[in-house]
Amino acid sequence: MAEIYYTKATQWEDFLAALSQSFRIYLPQAKDEDYLYQEYKDKEPAKFYFNPYRTVQPVKSFLFYSKEEVAGAPHLLQSSQGLGQEGAGFTPTVVVGLKSCDLHSLKVQDYVFKEGIEVDPFYNVRRENTIFISGDCTGFKDVCFCLALEVLPHPVEGFDLNLSPLTDGFLVEVGSKRGEELISKYQKYFLKAKESQISARDSKRQNLINELSSRLQDQNLPKKDTLQEIVRQGYNADTWQNFMLTCVECGACNFVCCTCHCFLLSDVQGKDRNPRLRIWDSCQYANFARVAGGANPLKRRTQRLRNRFLKKFDFFVDNLGEPACEGCGRCIEACPGKIDIREVLKELAKNGR
Repeated sequence: MAEIYYTKATQWEDFLAALSQSFRIYLPQAKDEDYLYQEYKDKEPAKFYFNPYRTVQPVKSFLFYSKEEVAGAPHLLQSSQGLGQEGAGFTPTVVVGLKSCDLHSLKVQDYVFKEGIEVDPFYNVRRENTIFISGDCTGFKDVCFCLALEVLPHPVEGFDLNLSPLTDGFLVEVGSKRGEELISKYQKYFLKAKESQISARDSKRQNLINELSSRLQDQNLPKKDTLQEIVRQGYNADTWQNFMLTCVECGACNFVCCTCHCFLLSDVQGKDRNPRLRIWDSCQYANFARVAGGANPLKRRTQRLRNRFLKKFDFFVDNLGEPACEGCGRCIEACPGKIDIREVLKELAKNGR
């Protein structure tokens, strides 16, 4: 069983201040009903908010930058834009407030950038030098449907430390060797958790699972193990045409998605050198699949919308054993055309009966 500790809320803030001497730290900050990451600076301390649900930004934004130089730069890891980048190196970073859906998505990103024929050096150095401090979900948004994809609303793996809020502090569960080292180095801020505290945590977790399960039952979403079949069977369905009508090809669904990873390479002519940029790409863009000579196998919006679902619920099930969707609902919130991934899957399931 993993080691579990207790820290008071004030001690936790002191711990973060101590960490900031060696790490660049990003904390979720409240904005209306959302939470956005901001860099923590001990000289200008930001209030620590325990976010009850996931932030707006996906975790991939810390590991796979939206725009960066990948060739033509004087140093391997000099980035044109990006969090935590300093010259040729990468400042060790701590990201606080990740949720179970965020951590689960890293399986997809690791598969793409670390487990292929080649290892992406940019992703790899950031991945190895970023500490993840996650937290239990204590609430959920209307768009959240993680349980429908069998992703629990509290982290079970993939974190270095995990926070579970109590009345006057937090339980801190250790999930990795790096987490153990942090606790050992800063042990004055932590005490061994009591069984009563762990029981209280477990009770809170189960209550949230029950509440979210009840909410999702009303939505009648298809079961996880049927998604590949219904997407395949719906290849020629009218569903894609029906939902395509409001798509404006903005790419928001891809950019906020924690598992999407497609990118475009672009050479830029400069005065002294011609750097190559890597930029996030979207399968909803008209030119996403265009090749030399102008041929485009996905020139219609219906084809591109279908491709997004095939990649998530067919390709990754075959290759990773899991769909590339964690039920975070970010794409639902971001879409100006009000395309709801849950409604697409429900219509496909209905048509396949």
